[in-house]
Amino acid sequence: MQKTPKSLRLQIGLFGRTNVGKSSFLNLVANQAAAITSPVPGTTTDVVEKVMELLPLGPIVLLDTAGLDDTGALGSERIRASRAVFDRADVVAIVCETQRWDGVEHDIIRQAQERKSPVIAIINKADQAPPSEEFIEAVRATGVDQILTCSSTDLERREDTLSEFKRALIACCPEDFIRPPPLIGDLLRPGGLVAMVVPIDLQAPKGRLILPQVMSIRDALDNDAAALVVKEREYAHMLANLRTPPDLAVCDSQVVMKMVADTPPDVKCTTFSILFSRLKGDLQEMARGAAAIDGLRAGDRILIAESCSHHAAEDDIGRVKIPRWLRQYVGMELQVDTYAGRDFPENVGDYRLIIHCGACMTNRREMLSRIQLARRAGVPITNYGICISLVQGVLKRALAPFPAALDAFNREQQKQRKSRA
Repeated sequence: MQKTPKSLRLQIGLFGRTNVGKSSFLNLVANQAAAITSPVPGTTTDVVEKVMELLPLGPIVLLDTAGLDDTGALGSERIRASRAVFDRADVVAIVCETQRWDGVEHDIIRQAQERKSPVIAIINKADQAPPSEEFIEAVRATGVDQILTCSSTDLERREDTLSEFKRALIACCPEDFIRPPPLIGDLLRPGGLVAMVVPIDLQAPKGRLILPQVMSIRDALDNDAAALVVKEREYAHMLANLRTPPDLAVCDSQVVMKMVADTPPDVKCTTFSILFSRLKGDLQEMARGAAAIDGLRAGDRILIAESCSHHAAEDDIGRVKIPRWLRQYVGMELQVDTYAGRDFPENVGDYRLIIHCGACMTNRREMLSRIQLARRAGVPITNYGICISLVQGVLKRALAPFPAALDAFNREQQKQRKSRA
C-alpha cells in the first residue's frame, strides 16, 4: 500500500453558509487549488475531499461541503449531501463570516453535539472586518471547542493560519482517534504467533491482500509478534508442523467453519471481520444484535450494508452468500436489501435486522453513527463475521477472545428466548 487509507485518517468537515470561504480555507490549508472558488453562491456542489498530511497530526482528509443555506436549483440535494458528512466527520469546522452567527451555525453545532463531535469555529474574512471580542465570546458561548480567526485569501499569513488550525485540532482531537481500540495486538504476547487463514478468491486484488489482512499483519508486527499467513487448504498441515500452537487464529469469515474445525480447542480463534467490528465500532452491540437472527420470521426485511463499492462477483459475500446462509438457517424466505459505499437508508426502522460489513473502508466515526442510528430506531445491528459464525454454528468459538462480547450475546439470546416462549 502506498498511502494511509481514508478510513484511518482524521476526517475534518468544513461546514457553513454559501460564500463564507470554506473552499478557500481548504485551498489555504492544502496550499493548492484543490477546490473551485468563486464569488458566485453555490459553487461547491459535490463534497470535495482533499487527502493530505498535516504534521504533527499525520494523515487527514478535509471535506469541503456545499453551503447549508443553499437555495439554488439543486440546493436541497447539495444540502442533503453536505449533511451526510456529519456522520463521518471526526471534527466539525464551522467557517463563518465576522459578526454573523445565528440559525445555520446553531444547527451545525446541534448536529455535531448529537454525534459528540468536537467543533472548531473558523471566523473568516477577518481582513475585511476583524471580529469583536463580544462576537468571539458569543460564539464561544454556543458550545464550540476552539476558535480561530483568519483570512483564507491571505497567502502571506498562511503559516500563521495553519499553525492556529493545527493547534485547534490538537486541542480537540477525539480520544478514539488518538487512541483507537486495538486491532489484534492485545490478543498476542510479545514473541507470540498468530495464524492467519487467507483465502485467495476472485475478490482478492491481484498481487495484494485485502486491507484487513494487511492491517492485522502490521499490528502483529508492531506488537512484537509473528504472523503465519496460509490459505485454508494448507492451514491444518502448517499447524501440524508447528512445535508450539499459535496464540490466536484469524480467518476470513467465509472459511470460519473449516478454520474452527482445524484449530485445536485450546487455541482462541476469530475472524478479520469480528476484529474490525471492535476496531471500527461497538463489538458488544454487534454481538447483541446477532441474537435477533434466531427470531427472524418469514418475510422479514434485512438490510445488508457494506462500506466499500465494488463490482459484485458471482458468489458475492454480501449479495449472495449471506442471504443464502440466512435463508438456510431460518428455513424461510426473507426480504434482503443491499446498500454499498456511503449509501445508507434513513428509514432503518423498516428493517428487522441490519448486517454490516467489517467497515474497513469506513472511519470509526461513521460506523458509530450508523450503530447509533440503528439503536435509536430499535433495530438490532450485527456484523458479517458474527452473522456468518452464528449461522455456521461456531459463534461462541469466534467470540471467545472477547469475553464481554460473548457475554453480551449470551444474555441477549437468553432474553429473546424468554420473550418468545
